Amino acid sequence: MDFALTDEQRAIRDTAREFLRNEVMPLEAEALRRERAHRPGLEPDELRELQLRAKAFGFWGLSTPERYGGMELPAVTQSLLATELGRTWVQFDFGGEADNILYLADERQQQEYLLPTIAGDRRSCFAITEPGAGSDAANIRLTARRDGTDWVLDGEKTFITGGDHADFAIVIAVTDRDKGVRGGGTTAFLVDREMGWRSEPIPTMGEGGPAALVFQGVRVPERNVLGEVGQGFQLGMQWIGRGRFLIPSRGLGIAERALQMAVDHATTRTTFGRPIGDNQAIAWMIADSELELEASRWLVLRAAWGIDQGEDARHPSSMAKLSGATMANRVVDRVMQIHGGMGYTRELPIERWYRQVRLFRIYEGTDEMQRLILSRDLLRGYTRIGQWLR
Repeated sequence: MDFALTDEQRAIRDTAREFLRNEVMPLEAEALRRERAHRPGLEPDELRELQLRAKAFGFWGLSTPERYGGMELPAVTQSLLATELGRTWVQFDFGGEADNILYLADERQQQEYLLPTIAGDRRSCFAITEPGAGSDAANIRLTARRDGTDWVLDGEKTFITGGDHADFAIVIAVTDRDKGVRGGGTTAFLVDREMGWRSEPIPTMGEGGPAALVFQGVRVPERNVLGEVGQGFQLGMQWIGRGRFLIPSRGLGIAERALQMAVDHATTRTTFGRPIGDNQAIAWMIADSELELEASRWLVLRAAWGIDQGEDARHPSSMAKLSGATMANRVVDRVMQIHGGMGYTRELPIERWYRQVRLFRIYEGTDEMQRLILSRDLLRGYTRIGQWLR
């Protein structure tokens, strides 16, 4: 059993680390200053410039197929790079990506939506969550009814990431109530903002924020159906499943950087004539954090490895999401405690991480949903304990 990275994986990771260290991390102090003034850490044009620099460095479209100009990296390598991105508190992602289900678009839709999104000329959002349908995605109510050659959408979506800045939305709507959401009663639509929907930002405890999307008699032409009529719920679950190993991958990077700050502080901060790291209470917080960080790392990499092997990785991805999200929260909490009152201020990034990682336990599947999935898989015999070693 070989746990070593390949030479290629190590080279890609180290090159990304060099780019982030030289181009992104120098912006951290300014990003914190701006956020203290309730401004974005990076303006859109600054983010775009950084992404183009990264493209010149070789990083563009980590998961995007090569035929569309992307790197088409394996899931393990994507996980390694997401961890590197998590190590900086500047909100930055490599460009050249598009929603995974957009690749199911027909040729016209690809020209109008997919390719401009990959190029960074258009911005999308994915809209499935509603006021009464969060974890219970099967309870969506936004409707789409036929009217001649168009569909007319009515309803509301909420907590939509990027919804306040998107040029178009991928909207999951009920098209046949009698069939039910899971039975072919929902459809995915590509809906331009110009077609008439509006967004309303939702303030949150974190930086940036999601939005509510309101649809009142929004007319969408038949040609803007994504996939097939009745395929909406399946596409929605495919979209959600993609990120479950990447969210905890980023959490690993946050936990690594935060824990190193705690180690540095514990060896330099003195009380009663000795470093605070000499105190068992502090030392054990550091030890527990390292233990949980490394355990989560292997669950995350195991899930990514399964995807690369062509496995049905839903079960290990749920374990990775649950473990990585809760781990990052516990580590950042301990790091704040070790720093005391200074950790609670906005002079350091710790309180920012504290707010950021709390979201990891909610979006794209709450802790409770991951536990439900894991228990259901075992109780119904969908998987067996230790199955991957058999």
